[in-house]
Amino acid sequence: MVDLGVVLSVLLDGAKISVIIAVGALALAVALGFALASASFLLRSQALDAVITVYAEVLRNIPSLVWLLLVYFGLSHLGIRLPPVTAATVGLGVIGSAMLVDTFTASFRSVAASHNEPALALGLSRFLTFRLVIVPNSWRISLPPLGNYAVALVKDTTLAAAIAAPELMFQARTLVNRTFETGLIYGLAAAIYLGVAFILLRVTRWAEHVASH
Repeated sequence: MVDLGVVLSVLLDGAKISVIIAVGALALAVALGFALASASFLLRSQALDAVITVYAEVLRNIPSLVWLLLVYFGLSHLGIRLPPVTAATVGLGVIGSAMLVDTFTASFRSVAASHNEPALALGLSRFLTFRLVIVPNSWRISLPPLGNYAVALVKDTTLAAAIAAPELMFQARTLVNRTFETGLIYGLAAAIYLGVAFILLRVTRWAEHVASH
């Protein structure tokens, strides 16, 4: 007989690791994506834009699982040994930055189209216009796709099981191998994922409401 309390405890421990990976990867993806989009917008260099385009296209077209394996095992061959959770966070974060750079770039351009000329007419420099006008207003545009990406990222943390990161799916698979209660354990894991996704969606909607007022 399976001890449901023990099963839930193990799965929730795995869920904590999944959330840690997702939050870390989201922070890294936002920071890198924002930095690349900002550099592209401010510098307006064709060479830099070409490099960013190649960076984004390469990462978008490499399957996420393959990329995680490259980060975890490839770096170890170079003498850089990252713990599984760190490798998963870095790998997913870098992939995410390739997706979010377009989100930020589009939001910057959208705001600039309507706010750039008035700001410059007030005597603001291009950099100050970007910092004081474009960036604050661009977040309202960026929040919906950021929320969708965050939910997708939680689901992508299941890939971290391939490099032995003890996240939710890794723990669920371990429990199934021990108890053979496939339906029960994977059903509970799915319910936990749905719960996390629901919370993320509510937080995103709240952030959108706050940003719009």
